[in-house]
Amino acid sequence: MGVLDNKNYISQYDAQDALGFAARQPEQLSYGFNIAGVPQGGINSVVFAGMGGSSLVAELAMSWPRLKVPFVVCKNYSLPEFVNSNTLVIVSSYSGNTEETLSALADAEQRGAKIVVMAHGGKLTERGKGAGSPLAAIPECPRRRTSIFYAYRALVEILAAAGLTPKSSIDELAALAEPLQKAVSSWYADVPEPENLAKQLAQIMAGKTPIIFGGPLMYPAAYKWKIDTNENAKNTAWCNAYPEFNHNEFIGWSSHPIEKPFAVINLISSFEHPRILKRFEVSDRLLSGKWPKAVNIQAQGGGVLEHMLYLVLCGDFATTYLAILNGINPTPVGLVEKLKVELGQHGSTDS
Repeated sequence: MGVLDNKNYISQYDAQDALGFAARQPEQLSYGFNIAGVPQGGINSVVFAGMGGSSLVAELAMSWPRLKVPFVVCKNYSLPEFVNSNTLVIVSSYSGNTEETLSALADAEQRGAKIVVMAHGGKLTERGKGAGSPLAAIPECPRRRTSIFYAYRALVEILAAAGLTPKSSIDELAALAEPLQKAVSSWYADVPEPENLAKQLAQIMAGKTPIIFGGPLMYPAAYKWKIDTNENAKNTAWCNAYPEFNHNEFIGWSSHPIEKPFAVINLISSFEHPRILKRFEVSDRLLSGKWPKAVNIQAQGGGVLEHMLYLVLCGDFATTYLAILNGINPTPVGLVEKLKVELGQHGSTDS
């Protein structure tokens, strides 16, 4: 029996039940926020301001739902120059104390933008309420990065209320709670490794730096894998997107032997452009002997949205098992708090 099939070994490192939190995420898609007062009309662009885990939901929104106006993700202290009274600015921080996001909020207020706040508490909630801005109150999550499906539901509600995406998008999102819950059941700790894809992927990544690739539609899931590998497993990781990979990074692999400490993982969706799928295949063949043979993970489900969320959840489990293999507790991110102290900042680096 491998260590990932040993319940005592798992509980030794996952005492705070990170696997349990990962398993319960699909039910968040059914949570109704019923956000009041979302601005309508006169919106020609959307800017989502947030950092870390609080910005992950905006990455997902780059693939789904389809929006009627440009959508920009801002991970900075200040907003893009084009922001004005016709811009909907969504400011997001679970803690409500992220200093970059608070600064972006002040910038949005100064420019007279239309503002909606997403937060669990903190200064962001206080300032939003004080200004009368619509608020999506994110429920308590012991691990903040497992609140992403709550945030996704909130974001879709905001965009639908603003008339920027069909209201049916909300129902489409909620309808996936059940099939995704069924999917994650195959990755539970009591499912043995030979039948558990997440455990198998953790073994492939163990002792290596994972490099995760996706096409344009699945790149947000690849980025989430990268973040999960960093935060859950305390492990370096990188990600990139096809077809851009073939125009730069592809050449970077060509001058070294296969003995590299990396695990190459492709997140594949049948909904990607056929030429993207061809690029995955040809790139792996041309780099044979130059990089570790890529491991392809085929998304499951009936549409782009389900494919993306399936891959996101698979990464949550795989990187949590990787943490256990690394002999690491997947829950805390103590180095972030040390950074906050060193910066002497008045806010928080927590997302």
